[in-house]
Amino acid sequence: MRVLYHLWLSSFSRKTRIALAEKKLEFTLEVEQVWERRREFLAMNPAGQVPVLVEEDGTAIADSDAICEYLDETYPEPPLIGETPLQRAEVRRLAAWFDTKFQREVSANLVGEKVLKKFLNLGEPDSNTIRAGLANVHYHLDYIGYLMERRDWLAGGRFSLADIAAAAHLSAVDYLGDVPWKEHPPAKDWYARVKSRPSFRPLLADHIPGLPPPKHYADPDF
Repeated sequence: MRVLYHLWLSSFSRKTRIALAEKKLEFTLEVEQVWERRREFLAMNPAGQVPVLVEEDGTAIADSDAICEYLDETYPEPPLIGETPLQRAEVRRLAAWFDTKFQREVSANLVGEKVLKKFLNLGEPDSNTIRAGLANVHYHLDYIGYLMERRDWLAGGRFSLADIAAAAHLSAVDYLGDVPWKEHPPAKDWYARVKSRPSFRPLLADHIPGLPPPKHYADPDF
């Protein structure tokens, strides 16, 4: 059985979990406390970060982008990165938007400050950083709304890695109750469609000890 080393609120781990489920591939989850710098884990990924996917033959693949590209090439159905060069370019552009820009402006400011900082013993959350994350999320929800006024899914006519990356990041922030869905109905409608997919349901069952999610987190009809 393939194994995915992950952290519950790692957006990149969540992205990989959804991609594996969309491909209908069986896997088990192993929580990796990356702050412990475990030697065996560093041998699989010297960067010391999750996710890391270990295939059934023992091959280890690190980094969510590398894993998702590998999955799409090795298990081509359903395609998640597009079928033409232009489609793939747009999917990759939007996935990078959320993995880079959203991560820097929202995820790091909210999940990083409220959760990961505690486990890494980096001190108390910074209130200014949290306020910045709460302000920045509106811009990204507006952009999702803009895209959904013009397309069926974020990158075009079909569900893709762009939707997976966006939903992975938003789901981690939503676990903290920090997504103002009521102020952004088009983004909320898109996210409700993502939440209804079978690949997303395991994420809705996540429950971190000592950090319960808000009531709406697991409700597809929130």
